[in-house]
Formats: sequence, C-alpha cells, structure tokens
Amino acid sequence: MKTKEEIRSMIEELSKKDTSRMYLNDFFHTWKESDDELAAVFEVAEILRAMRENNISTKVFDSGLGISVFRDNSTRTRFSFASACNLLGLEVQDLDEKVSQIAHGETVRETANMVSFMADVIGIRDDMYIGKGHTYMKTVADSVEEGYKDGVLEQRPTIVNLQCDIDHPTQTMADALHVINHFGGVENLKGKKIAMTWAYSPSYGKPLSVPQGIIGLFTRFGMEVVLAHPEGYEIMKDVEDVAAENAKKAGGSFRKVNTMEEAFKDADIVYPKSWAPYAVMEERTKLVGEGRFDELKDLEKRCLENNAKFKDWTCTEELMKTTKNGKALYMHCLPADITGLSCKEGEVEQSVFDRYLVPLYKEASYKPYIIAAMIFLSKFSNPSAKLAEVLADSKPRVK
Repeated sequence: MKTKEEIRSMIEELSKKDTSRMYLNDFFHTWKESDDELAAVFEVAEILRAMRENNISTKVFDSGLGISVFRDNSTRTRFSFASACNLLGLEVQDLDEKVSQIAHGETVRETANMVSFMADVIGIRDDMYIGKGHTYMKTVADSVEEGYKDGVLEQRPTIVNLQCDIDHPTQTMADALHVINHFGGVENLKGKKIAMTWAYSPSYGKPLSVPQGIIGLFTRFGMEVVLAHPEGYEIMKDVEDVAAENAKKAGGSFRKVNTMEEAFKDADIVYPKSWAPYAVMEERTKLVGEGRFDELKDLEKRCLENNAKFKDWTCTEELMKTTKNGKALYMHCLPADITGLSCKEGEVEQSVFDRYLVPLYKEASYKPYIIAAMIFLSKFSNPSAKLAEVLADSKPRVK
C-alpha cells in the first residue's frame, strides 16, 4: 500500500502532463489520445486506487448521474462502470432500450437529451455491428453537445466508450496498467514481445475490438507486437495501419503471422482470444440492417464450421513452454472459453487458465479505476490540483 507521501509524488507527476484537451471531452479510441493523456489516465487510476486503499474518500461529486447504455451483454464492464461512478460520487442508472420510449421510435437525439439533464457521464457499449457502434456513440456525443449549446442541458455529459466495433479502450487500458505493474514500470515494456493471437471458440461472432485495441495501444510502448490468426480471420486494415505507425514512432515493431507457434515463441505476454473475421462481421451487419434474419442462421453455421478447422489454435501447456523462459504472462479479457470446463474445446487449456487465475483477476481489477480516471480527467481542468485537495481533506471512505 502506498503512503500519502507517495501519493503526493504521484500527483506531482500528474501535474507535468498536458491534459487540457481531455477536459470536457469524450474518450473514444486510445490512438486518438496523446502520450501525456494516456499516461495521465494511468496515473489518475493509480492515485484513485491508492487513495481507496488508504481509506480516503474520492467522492468529488456530491450528486450527479452516470448513465450506462449496454447494447450487448456485459458483466465485468457493467460493474466496472458502476464502481467507477460510485467511486467518484455519481449515482448510476442503466438505460434499458427495450423498456424505454426508444422501443416506440424515439430518436437517439431526443433520448440523449432527455436522459442527460443531470448526467455527468454516459458509458456506452455497442460492439456487435461493423460501422454501427462508434457511429452510435458519436451520434449521442453530437446530440448532447447540441443540447448543451442550446441551453437544454446545464452540463455536457462525457461519453466513455465501454466497447465499440473498433476499440475497447477501458479493457485495453486496464490490460496495459496490469502489464505496467507486472513488469515494474512502463519504461520496462520497451522490447517486450506480446502475442495477440486468435484462438478457437465454439461460439460465433465475437467482436474485433479487443485484438484491435491491443495492437492499437501496446504498439505505443515500443514493444514487439505480433498479431496472429488463421488466413481469413483479418481485422480492420485501418487499425493495423495505426499499429504499424505507432510502432514506428515508438521504436518497437508490429508484424502479422499465421501460426500460433510463431507468435508464442519467446513471447513475454500472450493474449489468445477468439474473434469473428472482419468479412463475417460485415456480412452479419448487412443482414441485420436489411432485416434478413433467417439468413443469420446460415451465416452462423458457416462461421462455426470454419472455426472448427482451427481447433489446434488453443493455448496449451506445450505452447506456454515455448514462451520467454516458459513463463509468459497469460492474459484474457474474460470470460474465456476453457477446454474441458466451459466447453469441450476452446481458447485455453484449463491447467493454464487455473495457473493464471489470480493474475487474471488482478488484470480485471484495474478497469473500474481506468474508467474513473477517464471520467475524472474530463471533468476537472486541473486534475492534479483537485486530487491534491482530496488528499489534503482525506475524508474517510469507511467511517
């Protein structure tokens, strides 16, 4: 546990970061943020965590609302968003589109304004359809911006991307903070190899946003980032271009391979995770958009049959032995498809998963603090001064 003096030093480090562009702004994709802005998210997350461990209340809001919009199922991210809002003093209300007037044809613009009268943040998860998720988030953002400028809203709520069709920033930032702590500092990541690999799953249609988010973020640290997948399981080319450019700037590397074995060899970190091919996700989006729901069953059948050709793409004990000293850090956003436990054949052998259970839980534990940091940085023009004030007050969280 960090001392108050150590927390003061962290706040001093934060004061050196330029976060002016984050104030009253949204958080959509990690690659749209500067190095200082990403570092500030990590720093604020660590400060908030340290304060909570020291029983210091971080309720910087006396009232206010955090609205969650989950257009896909969620456990970890849903509770992480609620925890983040509560940590800062915000109440949470979930917008269930099935029981709202949205089901009766209410527009996104109208809904966004009607729910935002006292909202400080809107967290949105919309990851299932290519070209739809991020577009929806931008529509909400534009709507509340217009409402604020027109005087309808007293404040403009921040939009936080809780996962879209392109990126999953709260997940990948939590993953990165886990890795930073595991290796003893961000400066120790340069040259480390991370294998972001496709893995077999008996399910269909997993989003692309995790592998895209990982290569889009981890290339920022000068790492050797390897993307591996069978032929035909491509992700978005635009995000690959982002990763290549990031690697060039940071002095690392980004490359693609077509075998799990090559990706795992001498890797410091492995991230075996299933996803649907970009072409399949495009086709599904088109079918849903055109109301051709009967054809979705045929698409699913074809996709699962194709997946079954690559059942050997699984994280095994033998593969783990080929990693750096046989001790690579295994990562997953969870839930994983575990061979012999949650499914007959899946992404990872049960013995590997069980061995890394505690690190996996620690990986997930960073997400509430990452989300809270994103909200915090959007709400205070001088975040270090506000945190110094909170530390000086040191009001107990538990009395």
